[in-house]
Amino acid sequence: MFVGITNSPRDYAWGSRGEISALLGLEASGAIEAELWLGAHPGSPSRIVGSEETLIDVVGGRLPFLLKVLAAGSALSLQAHPTAEQARAGFARENAAGIALDAPNRNYKDEYPKPELIYALSDEFDALCGFRSAASIRAVIDTLAPAPALSDWRDRLSTDAAIRDVFEWLITRGDGVDELVSTVVALADGSTPELETAASLARDYPGDPGIVISLMLNRVTLTKGQVLSLPAGNVHAYLRGVGIELMTSSDNVLRGGLTPKHVDVGELLAVLDFRPVEVPYLVPKTPSSGVNVFRPEVPDFVLVTIEDEGSYELTGPGIALCTDGDLEIVGRGAAYNLSRGDAVYITPDEGMLEFAGLGTVFLATTGRL
Repeated sequence: MFVGITNSPRDYAWGSRGEISALLGLEASGAIEAELWLGAHPGSPSRIVGSEETLIDVVGGRLPFLLKVLAAGSALSLQAHPTAEQARAGFARENAAGIALDAPNRNYKDEYPKPELIYALSDEFDALCGFRSAASIRAVIDTLAPAPALSDWRDRLSTDAAIRDVFEWLITRGDGVDELVSTVVALADGSTPELETAASLARDYPGDPGIVISLMLNRVTLTKGQVLSLPAGNVHAYLRGVGIELMTSSDNVLRGGLTPKHVDVGELLAVLDFRPVEVPYLVPKTPSSGVNVFRPEVPDFVLVTIEDEGSYELTGPGIALCTDGDLEIVGRGAAYNLSRGDAVYITPDEGMLEFAGLGTVFLATTGRL
């Protein structure tokens, strides 16, 4: 069964004006557009085309994944997401404490993890993702003019094992942190992408220790079609650009700065993975011409891109979004025509899907591990 779905963009302050509408060929409202959710998450469930029902009514509950179109006009908060075990424990703990689900100090709004991937749709998509090594952070510090506050910061980063303590010192605004932030802002001349990001964050979040923390993280510019895979515990922030985001259906976010929202330092420290990592690119498999499969090491979701023609066999429910052109999807029991801006929910019994036409489709479905 194919069920046409739609939704309205969410207007978070970091969004952009009209980029989601422009991508999908929709009439722009002039309002901020940050995220368009396609799924059955209760925070913003997709609506059934031509009906008062939502996708929750059709699926009878929860989908394993949530597909989003994201447009960042400015930086999102520094954040990380819990493992499944951490999410279950945190959700139960906060329920037992009587913290309302919509309370501003609520960390765990459900019992699910939230690994995710981001696919760059814009020509460039800027992000921070994962900690650099201590040696790499020291090298960034060395690009700045000498200053006592920088020397103290550098000395604290003697080994990779020190990264956690330095992060805690920064996020709790320990002795000397305010001076360090002011020093970094004064010296961030934009001569490198890292320093350009620090200067931009200083304009949006003056005095925030996240300005300094950004220099401890991998700073990456994705080109169109590149993908990052962000597992539980990975600290990250999307900075600017338009992309397709796919994740486990969850709203569990631990924030770490660059936000006016609640920051629970203790829980954040428990969730974060402080081990240095390389930029976590996700390279696709190409089973046939025009078909790319981005499969992270999680069972809840896989992203498939189809250009013009191709096939893919569902192993669970699916959601397809057309971002360009016109294509027909033929399944085991039915067919559906997609044009730019259209989205459709697909039941698992449609099995092998055949795509034909001239256009681009993003298919989200469950993984196979």
